[in-house]
Amino acid sequence: MKKYLNLCLLTFSIFTYSQSRKEIGNNFIQALFIEGNAEKTHHFFDESVAQQIPINILKSLPGQLEGQFGKFKNVIEINNEQDTYYYYSEFEKSKPDIQITFTDHNKIIGFYVLPHKDFIKEDDKTTLKIKSDGLELKGTLLQPTEDNKKKLVIFVHGSGANDRNETVGENSPFKDIAEYLLKNGISSYRYDKRNYSYPASFDDQSTAEQETINDAVNVSTYFKKNNDFKGYQIIILGHSLGAYLMPKIASKAEVSKYIFLSGNARPLQNVLLDQFEYLHKIDASAVSDENIHNLKKGISLLNSSTFNANTPKEELPMGIPAAYWKYLQNYHPLEEVKHIKVPMFFAQGDRDYQVTEKDFMLWKTALKNNTSAEFKWYPGLSHLYIKGSGIASPKDYTVKGKVDEVFLTDLKNFILK
Repeated sequence: MKKYLNLCLLTFSIFTYSQSRKEIGNNFIQALFIEGNAEKTHHFFDESVAQQIPINILKSLPGQLEGQFGKFKNVIEINNEQDTYYYYSEFEKSKPDIQITFTDHNKIIGFYVLPHKDFIKEDDKTTLKIKSDGLELKGTLLQPTEDNKKKLVIFVHGSGANDRNETVGENSPFKDIAEYLLKNGISSYRYDKRNYSYPASFDDQSTAEQETINDAVNVSTYFKKNNDFKGYQIIILGHSLGAYLMPKIASKAEVSKYIFLSGNARPLQNVLLDQFEYLHKIDASAVSDENIHNLKKGISLLNSSTFNANTPKEELPMGIPAAYWKYLQNYHPLEEVKHIKVPMFFAQGDRDYQVTEKDFMLWKTALKNNTSAEFKWYPGLSHLYIKGSGIASPKDYTVKGKVDEVFLTDLKNFILK
């Protein structure tokens, strides 16, 4: 989805053990981007692979990155997970992470330029961990200290390994929404997705239940049974995949209201094909004819009578395992949503190329006789509900923005209604 250069330049050689890893990484970045000294940079690589990385590659690398991100300016922040350090960096056009991985002897063994990863700074006052299927979900609970409306919104993410803020590039839409709700007397809970915190727990036999549904249901159950939230209305907000799976969540959760933000109503494979064809149209270098051909081939197999639980994932769309696809084949959201008897809010931005008006109208048609279902269309808003202009593209996510105020007001009014 995000067009970032993904570089794996493998290991490097260190010159002193007296420096901290943060300093070593900073010196590496300085030599490469500021000094433009390829020879000095090359000395950072481990001997076992340094010979595999020619000096001329290092000489050309800053120019390649400059074409995509603009000139390197500075490192904003440094975070780490064990041996991997993330140098959140400012370039003229974007703010990606420069990811550097070290050996036990402080030698760099990996070098990537990736979308920024938002590291959650734990706060004892707002941190809340909830058990779900034996796993501990790490999350943030926001509660107003004054004018508490006794409404609690639970956030359910889109596809992929999302953190609690649903960070995408430069933007954190869940954080924006939660903080706005707090100012208006509304509590919220947002958690790091299971496959973000525990990637090893998600395997080829996992389905949408393990990715999304079970955790949303278990979190809602926690609050419904918690005496501290007695008398609260519990509301579940799902975005993208979270909204697509909302009817299934609702069949198990039974809360007061449901919010569907940019949820596809069509089968996932149809939505993926639309996305690929759109991206190919605006930039054939990002999504090639071959990419589309391979996706169509996988979809054809998925939709055929030969598809079964043992079909190799390599032959299926996006390399997603058969078990996951099998579950979705038996899921019919447009039928299941009709069983929801509490108020629902559906929102859609017209600059959203990931989930489009096709899906919005399918939900609307399915619920045309449901007077408690509210539908809102937002001109100029992206998949993240951030205002934009021009041709919508993945580049939108690299530009820092805020969730739109008009949308937030409508959301607040629905919650408080």
